[in-house]
Amino acid sequence: MKTGFILSFSCLLLMGLGSMSCKQKSQSSCCEVQSEKPKTDVVLKDHGARPTVLDIDDYTLTNDNFRTALWTGTYLQVTLMSIAVGGEVGLEQHNDTDQFLRIEEGEAKVVMGDSKESLTFVKDAEADFAIIVPAGKWHNIINTGNKPLKLYSIYAPVEHPHSTVHKTFKEAEEAEHHH
Repeated sequence: MKTGFILSFSCLLLMGLGSMSCKQKSQSSCCEVQSEKPKTDVVLKDHGARPTVLDIDDYTLTNDNFRTALWTGTYLQVTLMSIAVGGEVGLEQHNDTDQFLRIEEGEAKVVMGDSKESLTFVKDAEADFAIIVPAGKWHNIINTGNKPLKLYSIYAPVEHPHSTVHKTFKEAEEAEHHH
């Protein structure tokens, strides 16, 4: 009885000290810290070269466009991508741009090489995997899963015009021919 009172009192004390909740799991541990993430109001727009703090996971998972520029600065750009089931980023090469991509949701096959005809680097990737593409490498990312592939990409230097939004792969290809 005394132990139960001490455990209950300890839980109440801890609840008053922070954003924690008490769940009586056993006599040896009564309190479990639950960190609640603040709600994010996702606004899919290019935030420009301004100081920005946002939940990249929420933004990436919310984006349904093939490509959405999220932040475009002088030397760096962040874009969000949603690749349809069976779709792809498209075989491309950035001669003067290094690229970092991170998959938030889905499964993919990553191919890279020194020429279009010699894509000798082939790896599978999934949620929480990073893909790093050196400048000058031909590369493609193909959605091999059964749901849209959600990822974000960081280009250094900037690759797309400020506020770029391509709703579909086809729209992106057409824009690239004019870019």
